[in-house]
Amino acid sequence: MRKGLMTAVLSILAGGVTAYAVVKATVPETSTPVVATDAAGNAVEYRTVNLAETDYPDFTYAAESAVEAVVYVEVTVRQQYQLNDPFFRFFFGDEYAKPQSREQKGSGSGVIIRPDGYIVTNNHVVAGATSITVTLNNNQQYDATIVGTDPVTDVAIIKVDATGLPTIPMGDSDKLRLGEWVLAIGSPLGAQLRSTITAGIVSAKGRSMPDYSGEFKIESFIQTDAAVNPGNSGGALVNKKGELVGINTAIVSQTGSYTGYSFAVPVNIVKRVAEDLMDFGSVKRAVLGISMGSVDKKFADEMKLSAVSGVYINEVLKGSAAEKAGLKKNDVIIAIDGQKITDASSVQAKVGSYHPGDKATITFIRDGKQHEATVEFQSSALQNGETDVDGTIAFYGARLKALSPEAAKTKGLKGGVEIVSLATGKMMEAGAQEGGIIQYVNGEPVSKPEDVVAKAKKASRAIYVEGVDQNGRSFYFGFGK
Repeated sequence: MRKGLMTAVLSILAGGVTAYAVVKATVPETSTPVVATDAAGNAVEYRTVNLAETDYPDFTYAAESAVEAVVYVEVTVRQQYQLNDPFFRFFFGDEYAKPQSREQKGSGSGVIIRPDGYIVTNNHVVAGATSITVTLNNNQQYDATIVGTDPVTDVAIIKVDATGLPTIPMGDSDKLRLGEWVLAIGSPLGAQLRSTITAGIVSAKGRSMPDYSGEFKIESFIQTDAAVNPGNSGGALVNKKGELVGINTAIVSQTGSYTGYSFAVPVNIVKRVAEDLMDFGSVKRAVLGISMGSVDKKFADEMKLSAVSGVYINEVLKGSAAEKAGLKKNDVIIAIDGQKITDASSVQAKVGSYHPGDKATITFIRDGKQHEATVEFQSSALQNGETDVDGTIAFYGARLKALSPEAAKTKGLKGGVEIVSLATGKMMEAGAQEGGIIQYVNGEPVSKPEDVVAKAKKASRAIYVEGVDQNGRSFYFGFGK
Protein backbone atom coordinates (compact mmCIF):
# COMPACT_ATOMS: atom_id res chain seq x y z
CA MET A 1 0.00 0.00 0.00
CA ARG A 2 2.76 2.35 1.01
CA LYS A 3 4.78 1.42 -2.03
CA GLY A 4 1.76 2.04 -4.31
CA LEU A 5 1.14 5.47 -2.74
CA MET A 6 4.77 6.45 -3.27
CA THR A 7 4.56 5.36 -6.92
CA ALA A 8 1.43 7.47 -7.43
CA VAL A 9 3.06 10.55 -5.89
CA LEU A 10 6.16 10.17 -8.05
CA SER A 11 3.97 9.77 -11.17
CA ILE A 12 2.11 12.97 -10.34
CA LEU A 13 5.38 14.87 -9.78
CA ALA A 14 6.85 13.55 -13.06
CA GLY A 15 3.72 14.58 -14.93
CA GLY A 16 3.87 18.04 -13.45
CA VAL A 17 7.54 18.49 -14.36
CA THR A 18 6.84 17.31 -17.91
CA ALA A 19 3.88 19.69 -18.31
CA TYR A 20 5.97 22.59 -16.98
CA ALA A 21 8.77 21.78 -19.43
CA VAL A 22 6.34 21.66 -22.35
CA VAL A 23 4.80 25.02 -21.41
CA LYS A 24 8.26 26.58 -20.98
CA ALA A 25 9.29 25.30 -24.42
CA THR A 26 6.17 26.41 -26.30
CA VAL A 27 4.96 29.59 -24.57
CA PRO A 28 7.16 32.70 -24.75
CA GLU A 29 8.20 33.87 -21.32
CA THR A 30 8.15 37.60 -20.64
CA SER A 31 11.35 38.91 -19.18
CA THR A 32 11.76 40.96 -16.03
CA PRO A 33 10.22 44.43 -16.49
CA VAL A 34 12.71 46.91 -17.89
CA VAL A 35 12.62 50.60 -16.99
CA ALA A 36 13.67 53.10 -19.67
CA THR A 37 13.37 56.80 -20.35
CA ASP A 38 11.14 58.10 -23.12
CA ALA A 39 11.74 61.13 -25.35
CA ALA A 40 10.19 63.45 -22.75
CA GLY A 41 12.46 62.16 -19.98
CA ASN A 42 9.77 60.14 -18.24
CA ALA A 43 10.53 56.73 -16.72
CA VAL A 44 8.50 54.03 -18.48
CA GLU A 45 8.27 50.31 -17.87
CA TYR A 46 7.99 47.76 -20.66
CA ARG A 47 8.23 44.02 -21.10
CA THR A 48 9.82 42.05 -23.92
CA VAL A 49 9.43 38.47 -25.08
CA ASN A 50 12.28 36.21 -24.03
CA LEU A 51 12.89 34.07 -27.14
CA ALA A 52 16.01 32.15 -28.02
CA GLU A 53 17.94 33.65 -30.94
CA THR A 54 17.06 30.61 -33.10
CA ASP A 55 13.33 31.37 -32.71
CA TYR A 56 13.56 34.57 -34.76
CA PRO A 57 13.52 34.52 -38.60
CA ASP A 58 17.14 35.08 -39.64
CA PHE A 59 17.76 36.64 -43.07
CA THR A 60 21.39 37.58 -42.52
CA TYR A 61 22.95 34.70 -44.46
CA ALA A 62 20.55 35.02 -47.39
CA ALA A 63 21.01 38.78 -47.55
CA GLU A 64 24.78 38.89 -47.18
CA SER A 65 25.44 36.12 -49.71
CA ALA A 66 22.84 37.05 -52.34
CA VAL A 67 23.52 40.80 -52.38
CA GLU A 68 26.99 40.20 -53.83
CA ALA A 69 25.48 38.73 -57.00
CA VAL A 70 22.88 41.47 -57.59
CA VAL A 71 24.06 44.27 -59.87
CA TYR A 72 22.99 47.78 -60.80
CA VAL A 73 22.23 48.11 -64.52
CA GLU A 74 22.37 51.52 -66.22
CA VAL A 75 21.31 51.83 -69.85
CA THR A 76 21.34 54.49 -72.54
CA VAL A 77 18.52 54.40 -75.07
CA ARG A 78 17.94 56.50 -78.15
CA GLN A 79 14.36 57.71 -77.97
CA GLN A 80 12.60 58.65 -81.19
CA TYR A 81 9.90 61.28 -81.45
CA GLN A 82 8.15 63.22 -84.17
CA LEU A 83 6.88 66.78 -84.36
CA ASN A 84 3.87 67.43 -86.57
CA ASP A 85 3.22 71.10 -85.89
CA PRO A 86 1.74 72.48 -89.16
CA PHE A 87 3.18 75.96 -88.40
CA PHE A 88 6.80 74.79 -88.32
CA ARG A 89 6.16 72.42 -91.22
CA PHE A 90 4.97 75.38 -93.34
CA PHE A 91 8.15 77.37 -92.69
CA PHE A 92 10.73 74.58 -92.50
CA GLY A 93 9.24 71.98 -94.86
CA ASP A 94 8.88 68.21 -94.57
CA GLU A 95 12.40 67.82 -93.19
CA TYR A 96 11.05 69.16 -89.90
CA ALA A 97 8.44 66.36 -89.76
CA LYS A 98 10.94 63.52 -90.01
CA PRO A 99 11.49 61.38 -86.88
CA GLN A 100 14.01 62.89 -84.45
CA SER A 101 16.01 61.12 -81.74
CA ARG A 102 17.59 61.89 -78.40
CA GLU A 103 19.47 59.92 -75.76
CA GLN A 104 17.85 58.99 -72.47
CA LYS A 105 19.16 57.21 -69.37
CA GLY A 106 17.41 54.36 -67.61
CA SER A 107 18.30 51.89 -64.88
CA GLY A 108 17.33 48.62 -63.26
CA SER A 109 18.90 45.61 -61.60
CA GLY A 110 20.30 42.25 -62.62
CA VAL A 111 21.41 38.92 -61.13
CA ILE A 112 24.69 37.16 -61.95
CA ILE A 113 23.83 33.54 -62.76
CA ARG A 114 27.23 32.36 -64.05
CA PRO A 115 30.70 33.32 -62.81
CA ASP A 116 31.84 34.01 -66.39
CA GLY A 117 29.66 37.13 -66.60
CA TYR A 118 26.15 36.04 -67.63
CA ILE A 119 23.51 38.21 -65.96
CA VAL A 120 19.72 37.85 -66.03
CA THR A 121 17.53 40.96 -65.98
CA ASN A 122 14.21 42.14 -67.43
CA ASN A 123 13.67 42.67 -71.13
CA HIS A 124 12.07 46.05 -70.41
CA VAL A 125 15.22 47.19 -68.60
CA VAL A 126 17.53 46.74 -71.61
CA ALA A 127 15.09 46.99 -74.55
CA GLY A 128 16.44 49.39 -77.16
CA ALA A 129 19.65 50.06 -75.20
CA THR A 130 22.58 51.51 -77.15
CA SER A 131 24.93 51.01 -74.20
CA ILE A 132 24.76 49.12 -70.90
CA THR A 133 26.92 49.58 -67.79
CA VAL A 134 26.85 47.08 -64.92
CA THR A 135 28.00 47.99 -61.40
CA LEU A 136 28.69 45.21 -58.89
CA ASN A 137 28.10 45.49 -55.15
CA ASN A 138 31.86 46.02 -54.69
CA ASN A 139 31.68 49.05 -57.07
CA GLN A 140 33.43 47.27 -59.95
CA GLN A 141 32.02 48.49 -63.28
CA TYR A 142 31.77 46.68 -66.63
CA ASP A 143 30.32 47.38 -70.04
CA ALA A 144 27.71 44.78 -70.99
CA THR A 145 26.26 43.43 -74.22
CA ILE A 146 22.85 41.87 -74.84
CA VAL A 147 22.96 38.11 -75.40
CA GLY A 148 19.24 37.66 -75.99
CA THR A 149 15.83 38.94 -74.94
CA ASP A 150 12.38 37.38 -74.53
CA PRO A 151 9.50 39.90 -74.40
CA VAL A 152 7.01 37.06 -73.80
CA THR A 153 8.37 36.44 -70.29
CA ASP A 154 10.14 39.84 -69.91
CA VAL A 155 13.47 38.08 -69.36
CA ALA A 156 16.80 39.11 -70.89
CA ILE A 157 20.41 37.93 -70.63
CA ILE A 158 23.33 40.35 -70.76
CA LYS A 159 27.05 39.56 -70.52
CA VAL A 160 30.11 41.29 -69.10
CA ASP A 161 33.71 40.37 -69.84
CA ALA A 162 34.73 39.01 -66.45
CA THR A 163 35.38 35.74 -64.61
CA GLY A 164 35.11 34.54 -61.03
CA LEU A 165 32.02 36.61 -60.32
CA PRO A 166 29.74 35.79 -57.35
CA THR A 167 26.50 33.99 -58.23
CA ILE A 168 23.21 33.02 -56.59
CA PRO A 169 22.21 29.35 -56.58
CA MET A 170 18.85 28.75 -58.23
CA GLY A 171 16.04 27.34 -56.12
CA ASP A 172 12.74 25.72 -57.08
CA SER A 173 9.89 28.25 -57.38
CA ASP A 174 7.32 25.43 -57.60
CA LYS A 175 8.12 24.58 -53.97
CA LEU A 176 7.43 28.10 -52.67
CA ARG A 177 4.66 28.17 -50.08
CA LEU A 178 2.16 30.91 -49.33
CA GLY A 179 3.38 32.92 -46.36
CA GLU A 180 7.01 31.91 -46.87
CA TRP A 181 9.54 34.65 -46.19
CA VAL A 182 11.40 36.10 -49.19
CA LEU A 183 13.87 38.95 -49.77
CA ALA A 184 13.85 41.41 -52.68
CA ILE A 185 17.29 42.75 -53.62
CA GLY A 186 17.98 45.50 -56.14
CA SER A 187 18.34 49.23 -56.75
CA PRO A 188 14.83 50.60 -56.14
CA LEU A 189 15.48 54.25 -57.01
CA GLY A 190 18.69 54.10 -59.02
CA ALA A 191 22.35 54.43 -58.09
CA GLN A 192 21.74 56.19 -54.77
CA LEU A 193 19.98 53.15 -53.29
CA ARG A 194 22.03 50.34 -54.82
CA SER A 195 21.94 46.93 -53.14
CA THR A 196 18.80 47.59 -51.12
CA ILE A 197 17.29 44.57 -49.34
CA THR A 198 13.63 44.35 -48.34
CA ALA A 199 11.69 41.47 -46.81
CA GLY A 200 8.16 40.15 -47.23
CA ILE A 201 6.16 37.00 -47.68
CA VAL A 202 4.81 35.13 -50.68
CA SER A 203 1.34 36.66 -50.98
CA ALA A 204 0.13 34.57 -53.93
CA LYS A 205 1.35 32.36 -56.78
CA GLY A 206 0.31 32.08 -60.40
CA ARG A 207 -0.78 35.71 -60.65
CA SER A 208 -1.44 37.36 -64.02
CA MET A 209 -1.96 41.04 -64.78
CA PRO A 210 -3.92 42.78 -67.57
CA ASP A 211 -1.94 43.30 -70.76
CA TYR A 212 -3.25 45.53 -73.53
CA SER A 213 -0.35 45.28 -75.99
CA GLY A 214 -2.01 42.53 -78.03
CA GLU A 215 1.06 40.32 -77.70
CA PHE A 216 1.08 36.85 -76.15
CA LYS A 217 2.55 36.83 -72.65
CA ILE A 218 3.44 34.07 -70.24
CA GLU A 219 2.41 35.40 -66.86
CA SER A 220 2.45 33.29 -63.73
CA PHE A 221 3.94 35.75 -61.29
CA ILE A 222 4.94 35.28 -57.67
CA GLN A 223 3.20 38.05 -55.72
CA THR A 224 4.95 39.36 -52.61
CA ASP A 225 4.64 42.27 -50.22
CA ALA A 226 8.40 42.87 -50.16
CA ALA A 227 8.93 46.55 -51.01
CA VAL A 228 9.82 46.85 -54.71
CA ASN A 229 10.09 50.03 -56.78
CA PRO A 230 10.82 50.64 -60.50
CA GLY A 231 14.62 50.30 -60.19
CA ASN A 232 14.19 46.83 -58.65
CA SER A 233 13.22 45.46 -62.09
CA GLY A 234 15.55 42.58 -62.91
CA GLY A 235 16.66 42.16 -59.30
CA ALA A 236 16.59 39.01 -57.17
CA LEU A 237 13.82 37.48 -55.13
CA VAL A 238 15.48 34.97 -52.78
CA ASN A 239 14.30 32.60 -50.05
CA LYS A 240 15.77 32.23 -46.56
CA LYS A 241 18.40 29.82 -47.87
CA GLY A 242 19.71 32.52 -50.21
CA GLU A 243 18.41 30.69 -53.31
CA LEU A 244 17.06 32.62 -56.28
CA VAL A 245 13.33 31.95 -56.58
CA GLY A 246 12.29 34.80 -58.89
CA ILE A 247 13.25 37.91 -60.84
CA ASN A 248 11.44 41.04 -59.65
CA THR A 249 9.55 42.47 -62.60
CA ALA A 250 6.52 44.63 -61.85
CA ILE A 251 4.42 46.46 -59.29
CA VAL A 252 0.74 47.39 -59.23
CA SER A 253 0.40 51.01 -58.21
CA GLN A 254 -1.59 54.12 -59.06
CA THR A 255 1.32 56.32 -58.06
CA GLY A 256 4.22 54.54 -59.77
CA SER A 257 5.75 53.67 -56.39
CA TYR A 258 5.41 50.64 -54.15
CA THR A 259 1.96 50.24 -52.56
CA GLY A 260 2.19 46.70 -51.21
CA TYR A 261 2.01 44.57 -54.35
CA SER A 262 5.07 43.37 -56.24
CA PHE A 263 5.52 40.59 -58.78
CA ALA A 264 8.38 38.34 -59.82
CA VAL A 265 8.91 35.90 -62.70
CA PRO A 266 9.35 32.43 -61.11
CA VAL A 267 12.89 31.12 -61.37
CA ASN A 268 11.73 27.88 -63.00
CA ILE A 269 10.57 29.95 -65.98
CA VAL A 270 13.69 32.11 -65.83
CA LYS A 271 15.99 29.04 -65.92
CA ARG A 272 14.31 27.66 -69.01
CA VAL A 273 14.39 31.01 -70.87
CA ALA A 274 17.96 31.83 -69.78
CA GLU A 275 19.30 28.50 -71.03
CA ASP A 276 17.81 29.07 -74.49
CA LEU A 277 19.01 32.67 -74.67
CA MET A 278 22.56 31.68 -73.72
CA ASP A 279 22.61 28.69 -76.07
CA PHE A 280 20.66 30.01 -79.07
CA GLY A 281 20.11 33.75 -78.57
CA SER A 282 16.33 33.19 -78.71
CA VAL A 283 13.73 31.05 -76.93
CA LYS A 284 12.61 27.74 -78.39
CA ARG A 285 9.12 27.79 -76.91
CA ALA A 286 6.85 24.76 -76.55
CA VAL A 287 3.10 25.04 -77.16
CA LEU A 288 0.19 22.73 -76.40
CA GLY A 289 -2.17 24.19 -79.01
CA ILE A 290 -5.37 24.89 -77.10
CA SER A 291 -7.49 27.83 -76.01
CA MET A 292 -8.78 27.42 -72.49
CA GLY A 293 -10.79 28.86 -69.64
CA SER A 294 -10.85 28.43 -65.87
CA VAL A 295 -13.43 26.09 -64.40
CA ASP A 296 -16.18 27.86 -62.44
CA LYS A 297 -19.07 26.38 -60.45
CA LYS A 298 -21.51 26.61 -63.33
CA PHE A 299 -19.19 24.71 -65.67
CA ALA A 300 -18.36 22.17 -62.96
CA ASP A 301 -22.07 21.49 -62.38
CA GLU A 302 -22.79 21.17 -66.10
CA MET A 303 -19.91 18.73 -66.64
CA LYS A 304 -20.60 16.93 -63.34
CA LEU A 305 -17.11 17.56 -61.97
CA SER A 306 -16.31 16.59 -58.40
CA ALA A 307 -14.40 19.84 -57.74
CA VAL A 308 -14.23 23.39 -59.10
CA SER A 309 -10.64 23.05 -60.28
CA GLY A 310 -8.54 22.87 -63.43
CA VAL A 311 -9.02 24.44 -66.87
CA TYR A 312 -11.41 23.39 -69.60
CA ILE A 313 -10.40 23.21 -73.26
CA ASN A 314 -12.43 25.65 -75.33
CA GLU A 315 -10.72 24.83 -78.64
CA VAL A 316 -8.11 22.39 -79.91
CA LEU A 317 -6.05 23.79 -82.78
CA LYS A 318 -5.87 21.61 -85.85
CA GLY A 319 -2.57 19.75 -86.17
CA SER A 320 -1.49 20.83 -82.67
CA ALA A 321 0.25 18.74 -80.02
CA ALA A 322 -3.02 18.59 -78.07
CA GLU A 323 -4.96 17.19 -81.06
CA LYS A 324 -2.29 14.58 -81.72
CA ALA A 325 -2.48 13.53 -78.05
CA GLY A 326 -6.24 13.01 -78.35
CA LEU A 327 -7.43 15.97 -76.25
CA LYS A 328 -10.86 17.38 -77.15
CA LYS A 329 -13.05 20.39 -76.54
CA ASN A 330 -14.55 20.48 -72.98
CA ASP A 331 -11.87 18.16 -71.58
CA VAL A 332 -10.78 19.49 -68.18
CA ILE A 333 -7.02 19.47 -67.56
CA ILE A 334 -6.28 18.91 -63.87
CA ALA A 335 -2.54 18.08 -63.91
CA ILE A 336 0.56 18.12 -66.12
CA ASP A 337 3.27 15.65 -65.16
CA GLY A 338 1.68 15.34 -61.75
CA GLN A 339 1.63 19.10 -61.03
CA LYS A 340 -1.84 20.34 -60.14
CA ILE A 341 -3.44 22.76 -62.62
CA THR A 342 -5.62 25.48 -61.11
CA ASP A 343 -5.96 28.08 -63.88
CA ALA A 344 -4.68 29.14 -67.30
CA SER A 345 -1.60 30.78 -65.77
CA SER A 346 -0.49 27.50 -64.22
CA VAL A 347 -0.84 25.80 -67.64
CA GLN A 348 1.26 28.51 -69.29
CA ALA A 349 3.90 28.31 -66.59
CA LYS A 350 4.16 24.52 -66.76
CA VAL A 351 4.16 24.29 -70.56
CA GLY A 352 6.71 27.12 -70.63
CA SER A 353 9.15 24.91 -68.74
CA TYR A 354 9.38 22.44 -71.65
CA HIS A 355 11.24 22.51 -74.96
CA PRO A 356 9.66 21.62 -78.31
CA GLY A 357 9.88 17.83 -78.63
CA ASP A 358 9.63 17.22 -74.86
CA LYS A 359 6.89 14.86 -73.68
CA ALA A 360 4.56 15.19 -70.71
CA THR A 361 1.61 13.35 -69.20
CA ILE A 362 -1.66 15.30 -69.23
CA THR A 363 -4.26 14.26 -66.65
CA PHE A 364 -7.77 15.30 -67.65
CA ILE A 365 -11.46 14.70 -66.97
CA ARG A 366 -13.81 13.65 -69.79
CA ASP A 367 -17.43 12.60 -69.24
CA GLY A 368 -16.85 12.51 -65.50
CA LYS A 369 -13.94 10.06 -65.74
CA GLN A 370 -10.22 10.70 -65.27
CA HIS A 371 -7.87 9.94 -68.17
CA GLU A 372 -4.21 10.42 -69.06
CA ALA A 373 -2.59 11.28 -72.39
CA THR A 374 1.02 11.69 -73.45
CA VAL A 375 1.65 14.89 -75.36
CA GLU A 376 4.74 15.81 -77.39
CA PHE A 377 5.06 19.59 -77.40
CA GLN A 378 5.47 21.43 -80.67
CA SER A 379 7.28 24.68 -81.42
CA SER A 380 5.57 28.03 -80.99
CA ALA A 381 4.81 30.56 -83.69
CA LEU A 382 7.78 32.27 -85.27
CA GLN A 383 9.44 35.13 -83.45
CA ASN A 384 10.29 38.42 -85.16
CA GLY A 385 13.03 37.89 -87.73
CA GLU A 386 12.63 34.10 -87.98
CA THR A 387 12.17 32.48 -91.39
CA ASP A 388 9.07 30.41 -92.20
CA VAL A 389 9.15 27.31 -94.38
CA ASP A 390 8.04 29.38 -97.39
CA GLY A 391 10.99 31.76 -97.01
CA THR A 392 8.98 34.68 -95.61
CA ILE A 393 10.19 36.55 -92.51
CA ALA A 394 8.00 37.01 -89.40
CA PHE A 395 7.47 40.61 -88.28
CA TYR A 396 4.90 41.54 -85.60
CA GLY A 397 2.23 39.20 -86.98
CA ALA A 398 3.05 39.86 -90.64
CA ARG A 399 5.03 37.77 -93.14
CA LEU A 400 7.45 39.73 -95.31
CA LYS A 401 9.43 39.04 -98.48
CA ALA A 402 11.58 41.14 -100.77
CA LEU A 403 9.74 42.71 -103.71
CA SER A 404 10.88 40.95 -106.88
CA PRO A 405 12.52 43.07 -109.64
CA GLU A 406 9.64 42.20 -111.98
CA ALA A 407 6.99 43.34 -109.48
CA ALA A 408 8.98 46.48 -108.69
CA LYS A 409 9.15 47.35 -112.38
CA THR A 410 5.42 46.77 -112.82
CA LYS A 411 4.63 49.07 -109.88
CA GLY A 412 7.19 51.67 -110.93
CA LEU A 413 9.25 51.23 -107.78
CA LYS A 414 12.97 50.84 -107.21
CA GLY A 415 12.36 48.14 -104.62
CA GLY A 416 10.88 47.46 -101.21
CA VAL A 417 9.50 44.74 -98.95
CA GLU A 418 6.12 43.14 -99.60
CA ILE A 419 3.62 42.32 -96.85
CA VAL A 420 2.67 38.80 -97.93
CA SER A 421 0.20 37.99 -95.15
CA LEU A 422 -1.16 39.35 -91.88
CA ALA A 423 -2.22 37.70 -88.63
CA THR A 424 -3.11 39.16 -85.25
CA GLY A 425 -0.30 41.45 -84.16
CA LYS A 426 0.93 45.02 -84.09
CA MET A 427 1.25 45.35 -87.87
CA MET A 428 -2.44 44.51 -88.36
CA GLU A 429 -3.51 46.75 -85.47
CA ALA A 430 -1.52 49.67 -86.88
CA GLY A 431 -3.34 49.44 -90.23
CA ALA A 432 -1.02 47.38 -92.44
CA GLN A 433 -2.63 45.66 -95.45
CA GLU A 434 -1.66 42.55 -97.35
CA GLY A 435 0.05 43.38 -100.61
CA GLY A 436 1.44 46.65 -99.30
CA ILE A 437 5.06 47.54 -100.06
CA ILE A 438 7.24 48.83 -97.21
CA GLN A 439 9.80 51.35 -98.49
CA TYR A 440 11.04 53.06 -95.31
CA VAL A 441 11.33 52.11 -91.64
CA ASN A 442 12.03 55.01 -89.27
CA GLY A 443 13.00 57.13 -92.25
CA GLU A 444 15.57 54.70 -93.63
CA PRO A 445 15.07 52.82 -96.94
CA VAL A 446 14.61 49.04 -96.90
CA SER A 447 14.96 46.53 -99.74
CA LYS A 448 14.65 43.15 -97.97
CA PRO A 449 12.87 41.78 -94.85
CA GLU A 450 16.12 41.62 -92.90
CA ASP A 451 16.41 45.41 -93.32
CA VAL A 452 12.96 45.90 -91.80
CA VAL A 453 13.80 43.70 -88.80
CA ALA A 454 17.18 45.40 -88.29
CA LYS A 455 15.78 48.96 -88.45
CA ALA A 456 12.98 48.03 -86.06
CA LYS A 457 15.39 46.39 -83.64
CA LYS A 458 17.43 49.60 -83.49
CA ALA A 459 14.36 51.66 -82.55
CA SER A 460 14.13 52.40 -78.84
CA ARG A 461 10.41 53.04 -78.55
CA ALA A 462 8.36 53.35 -81.76
CA ILE A 463 8.53 51.93 -85.29
CA TYR A 464 7.40 54.12 -88.22
CA VAL A 465 6.60 52.44 -91.52
CA GLU A 466 6.15 54.16 -94.90
CA GLY A 467 5.27 52.66 -98.27
CA VAL A 468 2.58 52.20 -100.92
CA ASP A 469 -0.46 49.93 -101.03
CA GLN A 470 -1.56 47.66 -103.89
CA ASN A 471 -3.10 50.63 -105.69
CA GLY A 472 0.00 52.78 -105.45
CA ARG A 473 -1.35 55.07 -102.73
CA SER A 474 1.10 56.11 -100.02
CA PHE A 475 0.58 54.85 -96.49
CA TYR A 476 2.20 55.75 -93.18
CA PHE A 477 1.69 54.19 -89.76
CA GLY A 478 3.54 53.57 -86.53
CA PHE A 479 3.37 51.41 -83.40
CA GLY A 480 5.23 50.97 -80.13
CA LYS A 481 7.72 48.15 -79.58
